Amino acid sequence: MTKPPLDCIELQTQATPRASLIVLHGLGADGRDFVPVCQALDLQAIGGLRCVLPNAPQIPVTINGGYRMPAWYDILGTQLERREDETGLRASQAAIAALIDRERERGIAAERIVLMGFSQGCAMALLTGLRYPQRLAGIVGLSGYLPLLDSTAAERHAANAATPILLAHGRQDPVVAMARGAAGRDELLRLGYAPEWHDYPMQHEVCNEEIEELNRFLLRVLR
Repeated sequence: MTKPPLDCIELQTQATPRASLIVLHGLGADGRDFVPVCQALDLQAIGGLRCVLPNAPQIPVTINGGYRMPAWYDILGTQLERREDETGLRASQAAIAALIDRERERGIAAERIVLMGFSQGCAMALLTGLRYPQRLAGIVGLSGYLPLLDSTAAERHAANAATPILLAHGRQDPVVAMARGAAGRDELLRLGYAPEWHDYPMQHEVCNEEIEELNRFLLRVLR
C-alpha cells in the first residue's frame, strides 16, 4: 500500500470502516486540533468511519516574520486574494489528493469520502475537492475561503459538479472576515454549485451548533 504523503492521526469507529472523513487543520495547528470534533460526531447510522487528520508541513510563514510553523501554504500578507502562495497551495493540493487516493486504495470509494477543513484547511478542502477527478461524498469548509478563485472555473472537475458542499463561518471572525468566506460562496453559486451556508455568532473557532450541523450533513451525504 502507498505510504501516506503526510503524517496523520487516524481514528476509527469500527474495525472495517465504510467511509472516510479527511480533516485539514488551520495555520499553526496540527491534526490533534480536530480530534475532539471527530469524537463528538454521532455517525453510527452510517456504519464504521475512519477519520484521517493529517499534519501540515512546517514551513516559514511570511506574515509571522518567517517563523516556521505547520502550514498548508505561506501567507504572504493580509490581502489574501491579491497575494497568494500558489506554489504552496499546489503542493498541498497534490499531497491531499494523494491522501484521498490512499483511502481509495484502502477500500473506501471516492463517493464515500468527505474532505473537510478549517481556515487554511478550508481553503485546501475547496481547492482540492473541486478539482479532484472522482466524485466525493462531500466537501466541508469552515471559517475559510476559496483560494485561487480566478482559476476555479477553468480547473474544476466535472466529477464534483454536484458534490454537496457545506460552508460555515463566524460573524465576528477577526482572522478570515466572513465577507471573504461569503465571496467564495458567491463564486461557487455563480459557477452552478449549491453550497449550504451557515454563519454563527462566534469568532475564528468552532461552536456546538456548527458541529451539530456538520453531523447532520455527514449523515445525509454518507447515508
